[in-house]
Amino acid sequence: MIKAYIFDMDGVLCDSEEFIAKAACLMFKTVYNVDAKPSDFEPFIGTGEDRFIGGVAKKYGITLTMPRDKQTTYQLYADCVKEKLQPVAGVVDFIKNAASKGIKLAVATSADKFKMDVNLAAIGLDADLFDALVTGSDIEQKKPAPDIFLKAAEMMGIAPAECVVFEDAVTGVQAAKSASSYCVGLTTSFSDATLAEAGADQTIPDFVGFAFHVKSEKKTRISQGV
Repeated sequence: MIKAYIFDMDGVLCDSEEFIAKAACLMFKTVYNVDAKPSDFEPFIGTGEDRFIGGVAKKYGITLTMPRDKQTTYQLYADCVKEKLQPVAGVVDFIKNAASKGIKLAVATSADKFKMDVNLAAIGLDADLFDALVTGSDIEQKKPAPDIFLKAAEMMGIAPAECVVFEDAVTGVQAAKSASSYCVGLTTSFSDATLAEAGADQTIPDFVGFAFHVKSEKKTRISQGV
């Protein structure tokens, strides 16, 4: 029986990948005078900002100064998303509906708390809606390790197998399946085929009209009522 929903943040709660890539490009240009491209960051989506900017820094032979460069990126990001960041279609209503029906809710993001707070405020989701909030600084091993989802489930007092994880990135899907959770892949960052290959149990483009169902081994669909 499904008792909880765990949401990744970027690409699941909000369409933020464009903005964080733009902010990181601005950081590389202003700090290192390097013209990084948004496409440079695609292999590192879902891995947390240390790896997100670190992987691109390695490509260009840059030795980052951390945490300064990450903090600079976050400050630029906060400016980039002002009055521009939008929730993924249907997700706000989906979350509020789930909460009204007693489903426990968590955010589990590889990003830092600063970015999580900026995003939730920008899309109009009160942090108090969630029973657990887990960020990259709360765990040692990042995705594709399952630690972040195991931590979220523990904080809610729910077994990981009783949780549905909503993810948009390959590493996130792999982490969810390693945690023994059911995984719904959002095709906001990767194709449905790519997410299915990573292990997603089903894929959706957004939350508009979405009611969660579990596919049984016989391919029938059993409604969970949300």
